[in-house]
Amino acid sequence: MIALVAGATRGTGRGIAVQLGAAGATVYCTGRSTREGRSELDRPETIEETAELVTRAGGTGIAVRVDHLDPAQVQALAERIEREQGRLDVLVNDVWGGEGLYEWDTPVWKHNLDNGLRLLRLAIDTHLITSHHLQPLLIRHPGGLVVEVTDGTTGYNDTHYRVSPYYDLAKVSVNRLAFSQAHDLEPYGGTAVALTPGFLRSEAMLELFGVTEETWREAAPDPAWAVSETPAYVGRAVAALATDPDKGRWSGRSVSSGELAQVYGFTDVDGSRPDVWRFITEVRDPGKEADPEDYR
Repeated sequence: MIALVAGATRGTGRGIAVQLGAAGATVYCTGRSTREGRSELDRPETIEETAELVTRAGGTGIAVRVDHLDPAQVQALAERIEREQGRLDVLVNDVWGGEGLYEWDTPVWKHNLDNGLRLLRLAIDTHLITSHHLQPLLIRHPGGLVVEVTDGTTGYNDTHYRVSPYYDLAKVSVNRLAFSQAHDLEPYGGTAVALTPGFLRSEAMLELFGVTEETWREAAPDPAWAVSETPAYVGRAVAALATDPDKGRWSGRSVSSGELAQVYGFTDVDGSRPDVWRFITEVRDPGKEADPEDYR
């Protein structure tokens, strides 16, 4: 299996890359933060570290610095994968980079316009540019998979305001991209799926709440945090999709890691099977009482 995880530096992207590696894949891990220099997010995680984790998990990790807003860099990446591998089986569009650009509960006329437009470029344009250059390689053989990573299922996002007009538009748009690309890929035997993790215990979130993976239960930012998950969980969801010979049944759909866990039977690293989106819709948002452990 030859895979590209665009936006593999940390969080969801890193979790997906590592779990594809655990499935034996060769994974191209792209992003802008390297040991030589960081992106404007100025975080310490690097694509080299991700590639090493992929190899350690049993795959082959290849780190490539790419700014996915630059079509020339993405085209060069596509040419490299074609030259080195001759095909692409899995494309994961996980580029984000919008942290610090959105303003919660701020109407569009008060929100910083430059930041909002930058967020949309990072969240949507990067995915389109990457698909434009990489899908010609993906459709050479039937069975190719495109995973569009977002926040929230289509069902949830269609009926809930995602606390910023720019953030809201970005996450709804990525879901729709999977639906659209499923239509385009169908004649070639390809599959496109929108996938959302739950409340993610990423490096940044753990740091924000002042906890570690070992002490995460000590934080209580939201009732849904008790049903949170590690990046490995959504990674296992992608690995399950990628290795499913009947993956086409999911094409065009919007799914969550928790939903796929119920179907494929994988668990998070602690053996739990969290389903935070079900908890949010059934318990948190309606203001009901329930034991979060019933959703793990």
